[in-house]
Amino acid sequence: MIITHDLVSFLKARNQLDDKNIAFVPTMGALHEGHLALVKKAREIAKYCIVTIFVNPLQFDQKDDFIRYPKLENEDVKLLEQNQVDLVWFPKVEDIYPPDFATHIVVNGPALLWEGALRKGHFLGVATVVYRLFKFIKPQFACFGEKDWQQIQVIRRMVADLILPVILVNVPIIREKDGLAKSSRNRFLSEKERIKAPFLYKTLQQTYDQLQKGAYLFSALEKARSDLEKAGFNLDYFTAVNKNSLREISNWDSNARLITAARLGTVRLLDNM
Repeated sequence: MIITHDLVSFLKARNQLDDKNIAFVPTMGALHEGHLALVKKAREIAKYCIVTIFVNPLQFDQKDDFIRYPKLENEDVKLLEQNQVDLVWFPKVEDIYPPDFATHIVVNGPALLWEGALRKGHFLGVATVVYRLFKFIKPQFACFGEKDWQQIQVIRRMVADLILPVILVNVPIIREKDGLAKSSRNRFLSEKERIKAPFLYKTLQQTYDQLQKGAYLFSALEKARSDLEKAGFNLDYFTAVNKNSLREISNWDSNARLITAARLGTVRLLDNM
């Protein structure tokens, strides 16, 4: 496995790989089984797997959240080596955003609602960094986890609109045994919060099952919201949307997706089904 920390070294290593057989996994580090599932998928679909670890300052609307995002380079490198990654790049901020950098990717459509409305500038940061990484890496495939469902739709819209030659590959959510979606931020849950956190998944599961059986959408969502708030979750949203546009729907169908974001203490949990 080749490890690089600057753009020149990365491009030199990248140019030695087969241009038509690369799968890319972008991460912000603090890796867990969810990230490793992306790596596994990348290795299944391409000869070479490239992983980036870059905590992107442009996508954080809260400076404190950026500062405390866990950085575990040594542990991450060991995991990637064990999972047979070919090339790892730890970009410097100036590699991605050089001095006087002045161009950003603004996606409307699926980026305007939910996370886009609550975290101003978040998806501008996501789209811009992913676009820049695509241009440097030139992958044939890029793997993204379904835990960040809205993010996938934003990137898919950008790829389609800008006619980028990359195939996006969704990888299902990896969960703890009790159902909690794997996340680098779960480590910040207190012991009591960690015991309570899986109730978010349980509520998603119950609501999904009810809707599949024909329950009235409005009533099912209202009950879910009420149950979560009574359990101590500070709810940002719990709703049903069209899986591509992210627009709220009034009737459950095969194109629907349940999405939710809620806080427990200082930790914000995202999930969907």
